[in-house]
Amino acid sequence: MDVAKRFGENLRRCRKRTGLSQEALGERASLHRTEIGLLERGERTPKIDTLIKVAAALSADANDLLDGITWTAGQTKVLPGRFSLSSEVPSEHG
Repeated sequence: MDVAKRFGENLRRCRKRTGLSQEALGERASLHRTEIGLLERGERTPKIDTLIKVAAALSADANDLLDGITWTAGQTKVLPGRFSLSSEVPSEHG
């Protein structure tokens, strides 16, 4: 799994928890429904402004959308930073 896919899982979980359709979320976030679908499928990684729009439209904390995604800072160019994903998948009701 990669960062975009984990974000997509988190987005779908948060959206379903609020009872919104992709279209309704898109309207609230000033995004097209297809953009929400691309994000949920992990086909697109959100820019910071999209992350903020979606979190606000869900009345969620941005951290809810980033659950299980961490960054470890690098030490040098030889030892670069990296993303890591927790193996634990948040529950639909969490």
